[in-house]
This record gives sequence, structure tokens and C-alpha cells, in this order.
Amino acid sequence: MRLRDAAVLIAALATLAVVNAAGADAIREFLDRHWRRPLAPQGPRPARYSPLEASLEPEACGTCHPAQLADWRTSLHAAAMGPGVSGQLVEMLESDPGSALSCFNCHAPLAEQAPRLADGARARANPVYDTALGAKGLVCAGCHVRGHARFGPPRRDGSLAPTAPRETLPHNGVTRTPAFLSSEFCQSCHQFTPDGFTLNGKLLENTYNEWKASRFARESVQCQNCHMPDRRHLWRGVHDPEMVRSGLTIDARVGAARYRPGDTIAVTLTVESTRIGHAFPTYVTPRVVMSAELVDQAGEVVAGSREERVIAREVTLDLEREIADTRLMPGKKAALHYRRRVDRAGLRARLRVVVYPDEFYTRFFESLLEQGAGRGEAQIRDALAATRRSPFTVFEREMPLT
Repeated sequence: MRLRDAAVLIAALATLAVVNAAGADAIREFLDRHWRRPLAPQGPRPARYSPLEASLEPEACGTCHPAQLADWRTSLHAAAMGPGVSGQLVEMLESDPGSALSCFNCHAPLAEQAPRLADGARARANPVYDTALGAKGLVCAGCHVRGHARFGPPRRDGSLAPTAPRETLPHNGVTRTPAFLSSEFCQSCHQFTPDGFTLNGKLLENTYNEWKASRFARESVQCQNCHMPDRRHLWRGVHDPEMVRSGLTIDARVGAARYRPGDTIAVTLTVESTRIGHAFPTYVTPRVVMSAELVDQAGEVVAGSREERVIAREVTLDLEREIADTRLMPGKKAALHYRRRVDRAGLRARLRVVVYPDEFYTRFFESLLEQGAGRGEAQIRDALAATRRSPFTVFEREMPLT
């Protein structure tokens, strides 16, 4: 067993004990209340609260929780209202306010983060809107603050009770619940409801259900065990090379020890999802490309020798049609069987696995700019540039053949 696997298993067993003690019904009841959308405004701050205690800014939380703030700043949660989202919302808030405001439910869920409020088919100004907070995405308070009260996970020893009278603690202490350790906590934003957007009979966002059907759910490996190891607020995923490598087993094999010119080589590249608790990739935006090609002694690619296999859920830009779904469910593998005649000495087979985390967005933003992005154009251009920088290689090997 790998050290990382052992650590995840130990954490999962500890989580299971705490969650079982709390009871699934109690957790579900808390989460239904905690994630009732849209979230209600915090309201007037309690009289004894200082401005720091009443603040919803992540930097205020970081005064006492600097490690969590530092992690969050590097995460995609902090970038949930980045230029790709905010650039689209500039026009959408005018043309389709209902759809635009629904984006805030996950990307910036606090009532104080939405510039407008739904009002029938229209939208009106939000009197509690905080411009600075609205641009910061999923902030600490999005998960941990309701009505100025703080909520969080059990202590590491599983205990829930406060250590002192609440009135003596900063912001009246914290209400602790095992719900923060369960995958159901993440479900609200990472799972469409049964009546949600579907393509080819499958929900567009189905991550929680994919996990629920996997061995990881049966073994009580929660989302947090992998995406928040040691309770760190990192939420690494498909954009992180090490996270992707840790979830896959990649192997390359050549059929014979040596080939002569004129022989047909046989090379196999396999990618197996061994430690990923949902589909790889889980959403429609990434694309993973397995490739094999011949290179000569000068390192040049032999023309016409490249073959690829794609791992992705490919959809049209208008989200009207699914083109293909070749993703890997937990425990499944994809293989690229490469067969090619060797016509000269000194050739090598170059095998690669490259991840394009934002492949759909690259195409989408290009199309949007061609059509005209309106007042959000500058932001969309920034977002497009970021998507073009995001691909990375998780595996590369050159295998001598002759």
C-alpha cells in the first residue's frame, strides 16, 4: 500500500467513526438548512461583535486562521469569480438575469456577493451587495458563516463541545458538525439535481453520484479525504499535475526487446483510474490526450506516425449535444495500442499523456470573442489566455525500438 493510500484510508476510517456517531439524518437535516438557496443575508451583526468578527472578508478570517487563508488563496475556490465567469456575467446580468444569478449560487454564494436580486423575470439592485467581496469567489464565509454564526468540523479528536462559554470566545465560538467531513457537504455545488441539465440522458454535473456508485463511497473515502488532506483548504483537482498523477496508474510497454527495419512494432500505453473517486475527468471542460508517435535520431517526429486516444466527455459549445464520452470511471482503464512499421534504424516511440484542464473553455472563449463578448471582452481575453497556459504533461517516455 502506498503511503498516500494509507493516509487516506486512516483519515477515511476516522471520518467514518465521527460521521456514524452523528447519524446520516442529522447531517442531512443540517445540510438542507445550511445550503438552502439563495443564502439569506447575514443581517445586523451581534452587538458584542467587533468589526473584525463581523467581517465576511477572507482576510478577516485569516487573522486567526492564516494557514487556511494561505491555502485558499491558491485554490480554484478563490478564483471562482475569475475573468471567465465575471466576463460572461457582465452581459448576462442584463440579458438573462435569472441564469446569471444562478451562477452565484456556487461561484459566490453569499447574499452579499450578488449585485442583484431576482424579482420575477427581472432583477433589482441588491442592497447588501459588497463589491469587493463579490469578486472573491467562494470565500470562507460561503461555507462557514450563516447569520454571523460560525460553523465548522469536529476537532481532530472528534469532539464537538466548546472549550469555554460561547460569550467568551471570538464570534461566539463555532458550532461543530460532522457534516463538514462528509461528501454530502460538497454535493450542493458538485452535483446537479435529478431535474438538472442533461445531455444524452446524463447530468452535466454528476460528481457526487459518480462517487456514490464507487468503491470509495463504500470504503467511506469522502471528497475531503483526497481534496482536503489533513484538512488543508487546497481543493486540488484536474488543474494540478501532482493531484492527477496521484490518481492514475500509467504504464507503457513495447512488445519486443528489439525491432529491425521492416518489422511492425507493437507498443501499448495504458491509463488506469486507480485512486480517483469519480469519473476522470468528471466534467465536460477537460480533455486528456494519450498519444504515440515515432521520432528519429534527431528528435524529429516521423510524419504521419502520430496516433491519439482521447479521455473526455466531449460536447458541443452550445451544450446541445454530446459528441462522445470516453471518461474513465473509478477502476477503469484506457489503452492505446500502437502498431506501426519501422522503416529505418534509430527510431524511438514517444508516448505521452497530456491534460488540457480547460479545453472546452478555450474553444468557448474563442467563439465568444468572435461573436462579440460586449463589455466583458477584456475579461474573456484574460480568461482565454489562462486556459491556453493550463495544459500539462503527466507522463512522457521515449522507448528505443531498433
